[in-house]
Amino acid sequence: MRMVDLIEKKRDGKELTTEEIQFIIEGYTKGEIPDYQVSALTMAIYFQGMTEKERADLTLAMVRSGEQIDLSAIEGIKVDKHSTGGVGDTTTLVLGPLVASVGVPVAKMSGRGLGHTGGTIDKLESISGFHVEITKEEFIRLVNKNKLAVIGQSGNLTPADKKLYALRDVTATVDSIPLIASSIMSKKIAAGADAIVLDVKTGAGAFMKTIEDSRALAKAMVRIGNNVGRKTMAVISDMNQPLGFAIGNALEVKEAIDTLKGEGPEDLTELCLALGSQMVLLANKASNLQEAREKLQVVIENGTALEVFKTFLQSQGGDSSVVDDPSKLPQAKYIFELEAKEDGYVTEMVADEIGTAAMLLGAGRATKESNIDLAVGFILNKKIGDKVTKGQSLVTIYSNFEDVSEVKEKLYRNIKVSPSKVDAPTLIYEIITE
Repeated sequence: MRMVDLIEKKRDGKELTTEEIQFIIEGYTKGEIPDYQVSALTMAIYFQGMTEKERADLTLAMVRSGEQIDLSAIEGIKVDKHSTGGVGDTTTLVLGPLVASVGVPVAKMSGRGLGHTGGTIDKLESISGFHVEITKEEFIRLVNKNKLAVIGQSGNLTPADKKLYALRDVTATVDSIPLIASSIMSKKIAAGADAIVLDVKTGAGAFMKTIEDSRALAKAMVRIGNNVGRKTMAVISDMNQPLGFAIGNALEVKEAIDTLKGEGPEDLTELCLALGSQMVLLANKASNLQEAREKLQVVIENGTALEVFKTFLQSQGGDSSVVDDPSKLPQAKYIFELEAKEDGYVTEMVADEIGTAAMLLGAGRATKESNIDLAVGFILNKKIGDKVTKGQSLVTIYSNFEDVSEVKEKLYRNIKVSPSKVDAPTLIYEIITE
């Protein structure tokens, strides 16, 4: 088998076989196939696309390129949730304890964030003592005992995907739906879940800006999952404005606690109930979505979800007293208000630019080496469609430095107030199961 022949085959729009895809991924991972040939192949895929069978084969070949996590010792159907990313995306912190409360095992493997704010692990490390450096045996024991545990991502998970992504990043082939879908799904499948719920974001703050592109990606990932034997579904949700009110690590933890108490923002609560209901259904813990949703609402109302969150924090060394006293979370030195300059209605909030403004405060990482400030960030006091009067606070800024003029300027540029009212964006656009 020669790589040049496989490049030519894909260039001409023909389907690669399972063996050919395995040969490419194996050879590239081992360093036997050079970057320039794989670059040529990814460009051919960019223009010619891939069949459903090719996408499934590529995903499995990347899964096999490294370590695969065996979760068979965990009782029940393990359901994972993946978000394609956004601003103020606090769903994992709420969903873990929420669905664990109704008996769904959540064995979460998470990474650190690169971008607007930290990842799930960074957010949880806002809680004094919390750590994810636990053995796989301890991880499995905790999930069996508490139905919830979080561990750091294994360094040897899908090494082929890491190599391929780095190459796509410098060859203008990142936004190829077959390559994005197989990249995301390879990591989820290698992490050992039996079923996967995908939260595919759409809009200004999302990777996919249009509903058409988001739908194409969601369908591609759902089909890959189902084709390789994982029950998979997707929710397409809005990211034209940040989700919830909080943007920043400790601030998002507090918002997650509020949401588990039933006192969280309406949009975050609704999305968590929608995603959580799908997770409960895939885990066979309810016979339909309505029953699943009612179970989740009960555990919020009776305090069970909050207790599960406390137990989860304690089990991984965290100070669970922050649940009752969030002032124990890291606190910023300075608090500023971004005041509206005129009367009117909020008509636009450019989510990704607001996220970048949070990164200027230190809430996120520009590079892997950047230090993150867990205390800083924003609380949004207004969302799209809300009425505002001159002098009213649009955003509360939490900072550890006094001069926030650059941050304020960026926020003013990306939060538009106009005389005419607009409707709040739709939160959930579509559910995709096949």
